[in-house]
Amino acid sequence: MAWIWLVLLYGIIKGTREIVKKKALERNSTIEVLFMYTVLAFILVLPDAKNAMGLGVKYYFYIAIKSFAIFLAWMFSFKAISKMPISLYGVLDLSRVLFATLLGVIVLQETLGIWQVFGLILVSSGLLLLKYRPKSSGSKQSDVQGKDRVETKIVVMAFASCLLNAVSGLLDKLLMKDINSSQLQFWYLLFLALMYMIFIILSKTHVHMVSTLKNHWIWILSILIVVADRALFLANGIDGSRVTVMTLLKQSGSVVAILGGRFIFHEKNTGHKFICAAIIIAGIVIGVI
Repeated sequence: MAWIWLVLLYGIIKGTREIVKKKALERNSTIEVLFMYTVLAFILVLPDAKNAMGLGVKYYFYIAIKSFAIFLAWMFSFKAISKMPISLYGVLDLSRVLFATLLGVIVLQETLGIWQVFGLILVSSGLLLLKYRPKSSGSKQSDVQGKDRVETKIVVMAFASCLLNAVSGLLDKLLMKDINSSQLQFWYLLFLALMYMIFIILSKTHVHMVSTLKNHWIWILSILIVVADRALFLANGIDGSRVTVMTLLKQSGSVVAILGGRFIFHEKNTGHKFICAAIIIAGIVIGVI
């Protein structure tokens, strides 16, 4: 069951990354953080380049598709993180379990047992409950509604990021049947860095290189993504690992994100989010029985 521990490690690091992303965005723009931390992450995997060669043409194509999905997912998620409480994003991010499970059943023809179905019902219930937070005397509206609400388009971006990440996770599972983790990580980070570079050139976006290099949160992000992705790719390559169960396990990072929102960013109304997350996590636990 080594793949379960690897995915749990990924989930914890994933939650930590959401906190670090928000800290990094306090100093630099979305595209500056995305470009620089992707480039730095690629540099970190360069020593493993010798193990990344020898792929067939079709695998470069599939990895490029994965990279494009992540390119869009990160653009959406970073924009959402910069505009909403990290604790709220941490709970919304749990919706990717629904998308990934659907893809696992449709594409990989994985079957869901009675416990997994019940777990998904709890996950869906927790997400729905998030929208209906009871109003408090000191709050006019919930996090998603009211004068201080997160704009609908930002919430849509968060959900779009979840869907695209689910697509990426599905491609990971398919690709890791035929290639190794070094090959996938090297080429996807290279393609991703090139995509952000092309975006910067075409959009004529100015990147403040000095300030981004001085932003230590970007360096931390780069290390975290390399470690987390390697753990996830290794898990995908282990026989018996399942996309539906792995997706449930990944969501353990939401607890880290909510705790970060409460104790690092001093966000309010985290109690209701903890209740929603607890229901969702209960669904995750039941789903892996």
